[in-house]
Amino acid sequence: MLNTIFSGVFDTSAVSAIAVSQFMICIVCAVILGLMMAFAYQYRARATKSFLITLALLPAVVCVVIMMVNGNVGAGVAVAGTFSLVRFRSVPGTAREIGMLFLAMGTGLICGMGYLGYAVLFAVVMTLLYMLLEAVEFGGTKANRFKTVRITIPEDLDYTGIFDDIFSRNLKKWNLSQVKSTNMGSMFRLTYDVEYRDGINEKRMIDDLRVRNGNLEITVSNQDTAAAEL
Repeated sequence: MLNTIFSGVFDTSAVSAIAVSQFMICIVCAVILGLMMAFAYQYRARATKSFLITLALLPAVVCVVIMMVNGNVGAGVAVAGTFSLVRFRSVPGTAREIGMLFLAMGTGLICGMGYLGYAVLFAVVMTLLYMLLEAVEFGGTKANRFKTVRITIPEDLDYTGIFDDIFSRNLKKWNLSQVKSTNMGSMFRLTYDVEYRDGINEKRMIDDLRVRNGNLEITVSNQDTAAAEL
């Protein structure tokens, strides 16, 4: 009776159906590995509830797709590719999020092929490697040098090269990326993309800039690279 319920209407003698026990073993393994990756992603990283749930369930979804095409990876990828039709409705993710999604999909694919031992090995190794790179702040030291500096100046102040001497003492590179009028046209807001020198005293640089711009607003923030991440 159980075999009849879970048999396909298009099954033939040449195509063997997946046993329910095998199906459940693969699904449970994929869910456990997905939960492991979801917990690992929270290590030194902020994540939304919806993303963590997606990360936990994605390996099981991919696993089922691969199993339903009897391990045919080409057909499985083609079927799973239809899900990308709704991609335009979602918010663009960071490189870290996309990387974890690919890791989850790869784990689900291996589970769907039936190689559960390889799936566990792959997920554990890649998860530990991810946590190690986060722990050592791989690539983070250099990235922290890149800042965006916004300086407000009066409209009658010629901003051409006015801060170059201050920047040359504190920065490796700087580039005036935007000039915007503000406060009903009575002021300009200059936006610089800069790279700090080693051992820079940020407060001293800001104090020097305040003397030059008449103690108007100055903002220093991490450089916005979200648009260039992917």
